[in-house]
Amino acid sequence: MDTEKLLENLSDIGCDDKQICFMKKTYEEGDTDILLRDLRKCRCRLMDELHESQKKVDNMDFLIRQIQKEK
Repeated sequence: MDTEKLLENLSDIGCDDKQICFMKKTYEEGDTDILLRDLRKCRCRLMDELHESQKKVDNMDFLIRQIQKEK
């Protein structure tokens, strides 16, 4: 993977400028262990956001069903 593609992907997943700069540096230095660690942290954050969004959707579905039952 080239550096430009890495930067594009990091931006697309919502990393801030500080994270992107750090990961770019570790990538260019070949420190893949640190890079992978930080990518896994970002993935965990994204999964937490996904689960939180899923809870909101579940609550919305519940409200919709309750209102439909009352109708």
